[in-house]
Amino acid sequence: MAIIHHTTLKPTKLDLLTAWLPTRPWYIGTGTPELTKAGGFRLDDPEGEVGIEFMVAVDSSGPEPVAYLAPLTYRAAPLPGADHALVGTMEHGVLGPRWAYDGIHDPVLRTELLALFEGRAQAQAQSLTDTPDHEVTHAYTGPDLPTGPGEVTEDQDGTGLALPDGTVLRVHRRPRPTAPEGANGHVSGAWDAPDGTRARAAFATLHTS
Repeated sequence: MAIIHHTTLKPTKLDLLTAWLPTRPWYIGTGTPELTKAGGFRLDDPEGEVGIEFMVAVDSSGPEPVAYLAPLTYRAAPLPGADHALVGTMEHGVLGPRWAYDGIHDPVLRTELLALFEGRAQAQAQSLTDTPDHEVTHAYTGPDLPTGPGEVTEDQDGTGLALPDGTVLRVHRRPRPTAPEGANGHVSGAWDAPDGTRARAAFATLHTS
């Protein structure tokens, strides 16, 4: 169970994302993002070592607001071999130095996300300790999903992770209202839209060969 500490972060998560998002091929803005945290959820690391968060941040710098999904992991030490996935470092008011990573490159997040697809993990509220997030839904039809290393690719639509059995996990960095045709599974969540409504979309989908 992850314990949520209501304390300071320097720089903040949004500060890190403001610098990092424009480096991604799926960022469609033209300048510096103006970000607001709008929602998301957490997953627990069974070992209690790695923080796992799926954050939705809305960028209002362009003509229309755009929601971006950032799966993040937080570690007390650098993740070996993952310098390319480092979003930035922060000083946590309770836990000290934290290394924040683009979570799709982190084996702990990948394992727990696949467990969520299969119903073996429970989504947790983003800002409350030991509180399930029942807005997060999941579905999957297919054989047991493999764990282990996989190839990560990025394009203008989002991020793909090719699993050892040929299944492709797609993370929708700009969440879409419905799962695309041909998806064998989805994880969907909600966030606060700029117009005051509650938006909902697929955050990640599975595609089996």
